[in-house]
Amino acid sequence: MVRANRNRTPLQLLGAVGVLAASVAFGTGSSAAQQLSASGEQHETTIIPAAKPRASVSSETRSIPDVKPVRSSAAKGPYYVDFRARTAASYGHAFVWFGKTSEKKVEVAGLHPAGDETPYILGHLIWVPAETGASYGDLDVQYLTANYRVYLNEPDAKKVFAYIKHLQATSKVWNAQTSNCTNFIGQIATFMGLKVPFHLKKPEEYVNDLKEMNGGRQTAQLTSDR
Repeated sequence: MVRANRNRTPLQLLGAVGVLAASVAFGTGSSAAQQLSASGEQHETTIIPAAKPRASVSSETRSIPDVKPVRSSAAKGPYYVDFRARTAASYGHAFVWFGKTSEKKVEVAGLHPAGDETPYILGHLIWVPAETGASYGDLDVQYLTANYRVYLNEPDAKKVFAYIKHLQATSKVWNAQTSNCTNFIGQIATFMGLKVPFHLKKPEEYVNDLKEMNGGRQTAQLTSDR
């Protein structure tokens, strides 16, 4: 807007208004400003900047839902160690399953006497040769009496599985009082950072106590020194 000097005479004001009106009518605003300047009259001009045009936002843009991340189809899922107990002719047997949840293949490790009933009977008195693979009934669900499954990430699973293989390769003897099946799976649990019960318990009781002592937690993470 333009604020005119208040000292102008009515005639001068009338003339200035006429010049401005003519400039608006004929689109000669710049020449009219020059004429006003030439008249020798002083005036103050306040310039108001034009408002910037607002960008139009469509209703489609406003209603776009949040984009959710896409799950990778290549994910294999967690690894696990499953501490298990089953029935047997005597007081039962304890062992582990280990592998991937996304695969049907199951590996079995457990300490038991090699051979028939004779090594088992002698093993209550002396050390007898042992085996550490699957035994009769380890893969049959109908014989299962207790289990406690613990999940691992891939780096930890590689270490735990390697330890199980090492334990299988180095466990050569079995004894009912010392180097027995519950002691064997207890060493695996200890390596995984779990609390373990005393090994002289029936396999079913041992596995249930193992789960209870660890609050039934379903994951384990190895310490940095493993």
